[in-house]
Amino acid sequence: MDNVAAAPLLPEVREAMLPYLGEIFGNPQSLHNWGDGAREALEGAREQVAALIGGASEEIIFTSSGTEANNMAVKGIARSRAEKGKHIIVSSIEHFSVLNSARTMQREGFEVSLAPVDSTGTVVPDDLLKLVRPDTVLVSVTQASSEVGTIQPLAEIAAGLPKDGPVLHTDAVAGVGNIPVDVKKLGVQALSLAGNQFNGPRGSGALWVKRGVRLLPLMDGGIQEGGRRPGTEDLPAIAGLGKAAEIARRDLDVRMERMSGLRDMLIEGVLGKVEHSVLTGHPVNRLPGYASFCLRFIEGEAILMLLNSHGIAAASGSACTSRALKASHVLLAMGINHELAQGSVLFTLGPVNDAEDVKYVLEKLPEVVDRLRRMSPLYSKYLKEQKG
Repeated sequence: MDNVAAAPLLPEVREAMLPYLGEIFGNPQSLHNWGDGAREALEGAREQVAALIGGASEEIIFTSSGTEANNMAVKGIARSRAEKGKHIIVSSIEHFSVLNSARTMQREGFEVSLAPVDSTGTVVPDDLLKLVRPDTVLVSVTQASSEVGTIQPLAEIAAGLPKDGPVLHTDAVAGVGNIPVDVKKLGVQALSLAGNQFNGPRGSGALWVKRGVRLLPLMDGGIQEGGRRPGTEDLPAIAGLGKAAEIARRDLDVRMERMSGLRDMLIEGVLGKVEHSVLTGHPVNRLPGYASFCLRFIEGEAILMLLNSHGIAAASGSACTSRALKASHVLLAMGINHELAQGSVLFTLGPVNDAEDVKYVLEKLPEVVDRLRRMSPLYSKYLKEQKG
């Protein structure tokens, strides 16, 4: 139940990768025959990824991850537009690869404004648009939160930005492959994605950049990816990403319906069986496989450890912060107090999950919570206060 941190590779994806770990070993940049098969695979994957998001294949830049794609977008676009201005806007619930990239740009003389969110984790377009200035060169808003699953009103934000104004980038890592994504309908000029979020290989990602948008590379090197991302291409990962994108596009409607049903079953069950549980994120406008909660009086890390003892994998906050023992910046930005935020637990469903998994969680989670609350001084204090 932690498919965001790591999801199993689809068998079809594994099969698609195998030739490029063996007989097709050439370099796509080679002029001899050994490069032909590799080059065909590279460009074929580019078309598959572009088709998933409604972009053009020549606008796809392959990366090693969503994190690299986010770094490339924030730093590369901001630096390319520094002569026009040095103001960046990012939402307060961004992944650390966006937030920390923005902080890096601060050290280079840029000013960064954080757009707030409401109690459901939604960026309010009017609040963000009030932050836009003549020197704003980049706005970055996640398409959907990887911690609470809330889907953002990107098209509305895009419509409100001035023409010839800032570039709009979105970290769509949590969304691509799990919900419909069309870059034209979203109105963005740059979009990050990662293959492992839709059962492709880890170490695969891409950045889509609309034709005409300038981007300075993070690294110096050769001509690969149009000179924007030098280095010999990881062909097995790229081929796997392309196949995963093809499957995600083919199966998206069925996957969404199935995941939404399991998610709703889990949410209803937790809220009904576990006292003092709070659903986090938007109650309706959320990713199909995301069920996120805060459980009062206990800590998320303890919940995860006891769930693990029952063979249940879950998360508390994002995979990048789960070992930090700190309250999630996303939950705090939503106005959830520190004490409640410490009790966060996130279940993310994937194709391998079924109704029996959900039933098992609903059997074991109340037991785990009850055991932890019996040891919690906060819960003891609460019970004494209730007795008056």
